[in-house]
Amino acid sequence: MPQGSSHRVVLVVDEQSNPFEVGCACEIFGGPLRPEIGYQLYDLRVAAPRRSTPMRDALFSIGAVGRLDEIDRADTVIVPNRPYVATPTRPALLAALRRAHRRGARLVGLCTGAFTLAEAGLLDGRRATVHWDLAEEFRARFPAVTLAPDVLFVDDGDVLTSAGSAAALDLGLHIVRRDYGAEVANHVSRRLVFAAYRDGGQRQFVERPMPPAAGQSLAPVLAWAQQRLDEPITVADLALRAGMSAGSLHRRFRAELGTTPLAWLTVERVTLACRLIEQGAHGLEAVARRSGLGTGANMRALFKRHVGVSPAHYRRRFTATP
Repeated sequence: MPQGSSHRVVLVVDEQSNPFEVGCACEIFGGPLRPEIGYQLYDLRVAAPRRSTPMRDALFSIGAVGRLDEIDRADTVIVPNRPYVATPTRPALLAALRRAHRRGARLVGLCTGAFTLAEAGLLDGRRATVHWDLAEEFRARFPAVTLAPDVLFVDDGDVLTSAGSAAALDLGLHIVRRDYGAEVANHVSRRLVFAAYRDGGQRQFVERPMPPAAGQSLAPVLAWAQQRLDEPITVADLALRAGMSAGSLHRRFRAELGTTPLAWLTVERVTLACRLIEQGAHGLEAVARRSGLGTGANMRALFKRHVGVSPAHYRRRFTATP
């Protein structure tokens, strides 16, 4: 996308929408200028069926927003959380979403926004996710949808869905990464003080309800590994650095990050490879070596799995980004 992009994002706000998801969308896609980058990424508009819209449990109202016809001019439409999924969605909103889909707009359902997209018939035969607590209800109501109930988000091309609350940030940053590349997404995530990349396939919730004490956090080990991604770091190396057995390390990774040490290392190395490509690092083999992915063949396979395109395609798409 060009600097000062005219890519229009329309955020739909309806009665009882959750302000958290609305705020996530505004933080990631809003603002005429991203000070951490130096130019505008998206042209965000907020649309609602009425001029004054009460938010979750009528805690407050949003006023003076655009009308639903904004959707007809959107490149991306975001449907946020609606806590009372048994209440039917407004027919006018469903019709607007169907029109947007027919003309090729990208549709994003945050948390129970997946219910709205499914009501519009836009998820039939496709993969989607939703908050884990509503998975069974979603399956019962929309059996034609292939539900992935235990992931953070699902990118199905022109229709994307996320799980509960904080996963809206994960999906939003994924969209920025898809549109502008890892370097820009990292700038946005740092400003949000949020993890730059959590793979969409990570689990929605962790096994322990409380984080470990600060002195026991994995953060020092993660920082140590991130500075040495080009080295042949193994799970045994991470365990030794953390002062625990490999089995204990696996359990800690599962509890704190929802993934395994090897999967985390792979994602970090793929992210580094993306950044090197964007910065103009030359040669597939050189990028593979500097990112710790080994050979060009291994890097191509991992790129296809985690990024969805080949390194060459990624280079063509993102090296010209400002």
